[in-house]
Amino acid sequence: MDKFLAMKMFSTTVDARGFSAAARKLGVATSSVTRLVDALEAELGTTLLNRSTRQVSLTEAGARYYDRTREIFEALDEADASVADRGEEPVGVLRLCMPVEFGRRVIAPHLGAFLARHPALELDIDMSDRLDDLLDGRYDLSIRLGDPSPNEELVCRPLGRFQRWLVASPAYLAGRESVQHPEQLSDHACLRFRYGQKAKAWRLRRGETQLELEVTGPLRSANADLLREATLAGSGIALLADWLVREDVAAGRLQRLLPDWQASPGAANDSINALYLPNHRGSRRVSAFIAFCEGLLAP
Repeated sequence: MDKFLAMKMFSTTVDARGFSAAARKLGVATSSVTRLVDALEAELGTTLLNRSTRQVSLTEAGARYYDRTREIFEALDEADASVADRGEEPVGVLRLCMPVEFGRRVIAPHLGAFLARHPALELDIDMSDRLDDLLDGRYDLSIRLGDPSPNEELVCRPLGRFQRWLVASPAYLAGRESVQHPEQLSDHACLRFRYGQKAKAWRLRRGETQLELEVTGPLRSANADLLREATLAGSGIALLADWLVREDVAAGRLQRLLPDWQASPGAANDSINALYLPNHRGSRRVSAFIAFCEGLLAP
């Protein structure tokens, strides 16, 4: 028995939910599929599939075996792609992770053009505001905002920079004294981004003058778009990335405050970085996406 082929027949049967459908997908006779799956079960000494007249389903042992075979086939696909990925054009699957709103607003609108430029490349994207660990191999590349990774095992490639703007809605500002100096922020409802379990003080700088303010307010969250929506609703003043609120400011839905001051939460960095493992140096897939991001983020 060809063990690898039998595993392929078994896995395809599960995905296709039946022997006949699997045979059509593989371009072989149904009897060939059933014979090899039967032989695989006989060699393993266990039943992998429950058979009925309409479809098949996994036994408990079959479910475990299916998961492991999937891992094997995915590893083989990755091995093939890792060789092809050193060619002239990027090919294979690029697994990415990036912050939710940054991915949705800055990256997603341009993905169609990127994929059209690289038709042999497939993107598998997770969007998360968590600092996912690249070391477990789940991702080939991670886009992160702010401080570069402190992990020396990762390559950090700067892609660009952004600013953080103090913004509030006209409705919130109506009837209130205009904010002319950072110290006036202590008199306002400040909507704060939460880093871990706490919100950082706001740091503002103009020339040689630097102030650190422990602002307070009715809301803090680790989701930047939630803070944006609350700011639009007139709940207070927020410190948000320029790429998140630029359109709102241009349309008059939000007003930028203290534009001559540079603002950040604590000592937070304003860089946009690509992180990847050293074994991805020379990867056409990684290089293509980094070049794409650099083009988008160029000043």
